Parts: sequence; C-alpha cells; structure tokens
Amino acid sequence: MEEVGFFETFWNGVLATSPLEWTAVLTGIAYVVLASYRSIWCWVFAFVSSSIYVFICFNYGLFIESVLQLFYVAMAIVGWVSWNKSENKVKPVGEDLLDSAMDQKKILIHTWGWEMHVMNVIASGLLAFAVGWIFNNFTNQANPYMDAFTTVFSLVATFMVTLRVLENWIYWVMIDLVSIFLYSSRELYLSSVLYLLFTILAVVGFVAWLKEYKAQRA
Repeated sequence: MEEVGFFETFWNGVLATSPLEWTAVLTGIAYVVLASYRSIWCWVFAFVSSSIYVFICFNYGLFIESVLQLFYVAMAIVGWVSWNKSENKVKPVGEDLLDSAMDQKKILIHTWGWEMHVMNVIASGLLAFAVGWIFNNFTNQANPYMDAFTTVFSLVATFMVTLRVLENWIYWVMIDLVSIFLYSSRELYLSSVLYLLFTILAVVGFVAWLKEYKAQRA
C-alpha cells in the first residue's frame, strides 16, 4: 500500500473540514480584514468565530483553548460597545483637535527591557505548566501543556497589546506557531491554516509597529 505523505494527509483533512469549522475560519478571516479597515462590524464576525470555536475546542478535547475562545467572545462584545460609543459620540467644535493631540500621546509604542521579558516568560511559563498539570491529571484534556501555553501566553500578549508594547507581536508569532501544531494534532487542519495566516499577520504587525516606534523616537 502506498504511504500517504504529510501534505496529502493535510490536504485531505482540509477537504474533510466540517461546515462548522469552515464558518469559524471564514468569519475569523473576515474579522481580521474588517478590523484592518477599522470597521465596527469586525466585532460581529469575531463574536461568531470565537463562539463557534468555543464549541469546536471543547468538542475536540481542547478545554483550556475553549476558555480562551470564551474570553474572545466577551472581548468582541466589549469591542462592539466601545467602538459604537466612539462612533456615536458628538464632540463640540475644536474638541476633536484636542482629542487628536491627546491620542497621539496615548498611542505611543513602548518596549520592555530584557529583564521584564525574562520575568514575564518565567511567570507565564510556570502558570502555563501549572494549568497544564491540572488538566493533564484531572481531565481528559488533549495536549494539556501545549494548550495551556497558548492560552496563558495569549492572555499575556493581549495585555501587552493594550499597553502598546512592541514585542507583543513576537509573542503572537510564537503562540500562533504552537497553535498550528495544536490544531493540526486534533485534525483541525483548516484552523491550523488560519493560524498560519495569523502568524504572517503578526510578522507584518511587528514590522509596522517597529517602523512607527523608530519614527516616534526620531
């Protein structure tokens, strides 16, 4: 019998993807595209995609990842409400100029020293190991340590994004690369392709932020 190669297995897995996973992936891509155009409708697609992934991850034994996706569902609601308030807010004449000047101060990109990153990685790594150990010993969680790694570090990276820390993109690259293996190990091949796209976008994001960081220091 002819041995089936990795790429053939991968492609066959993509072709066998369920309509539910296709919906989750396509709405996830739509979220990224709409978010890049700063469309408020991106949060609707984020809500749909993450909601579906809560079910998919739980069904495939990725319980920790399902909790992370539930967090993203909540963030989609927060994002919609926040953006909706911003769009509907009426400002007095001249106040928009003041806000624009203030926003320039708020959106400055920062960097963390290596000491901060070492402490962050150690603390997050220990927490991920503890979560992975618990789920490995008390549940039938699949890939508990890998799942715990992506979940814990995703929350950390999200926090870094809110602080406009440049290196958040490096964290996302590592998280997304691990997620590719995590999803492919559960034969969720189309989802692993989505995370490959996220990896590329993280690299693009890092380059863009680095350019902006250098410009603000000039």
